[in-house]
Amino acid sequence: MDIRVGYGYDVHQLVEGRELWLGGVQFEHEKGALGHSDADVLLHAICDALLGAAGLKDIGFQFPDTAMEYKGIDSKKLLATTIEKIMENGWRVNNIDATVNLERPKILKRVDEMKQVISQICAISHDAVSIKATTGEKMGFVGREEGVEASAVVLIIR
Repeated sequence: MDIRVGYGYDVHQLVEGRELWLGGVQFEHEKGALGHSDADVLLHAICDALLGAAGLKDIGFQFPDTAMEYKGIDSKKLLATTIEKIMENGWRVNNIDATVNLERPKILKRVDEMKQVISQICAISHDAVSIKATTGEKMGFVGREEGVEASAVVLIIR
């Protein structure tokens, strides 16, 4: 059996007038993430981790922000396409461990919902997805509520 580990990271600015999507779930908040797509930092970090583990080019190459077909796209579609790409190369997801760094809103009560979305798209069990939350402790761009960041580690197997 062949196994690989991948790491992904994403960050987006928080601005008024945008929806806030995390892990394929919409959160009610006065600010949302700014980006070409729906700017779901968690799904973007997972996509990058998967692409990296499979030895494929990153999310910016696969889904460029200069391409109009990705303007406003639901990041669940980006994750589904990423899964198709790694499967075409003989890989499947074993597990995902991710962290969201966001001052507000608190996401703990909706972690299971995010895990359900991600596990379904990735065709893995609910308990093979871990989502943790942290804050900036009022420091840096996260602490000042100027942005949100996420990181993910994945294990894929062939």
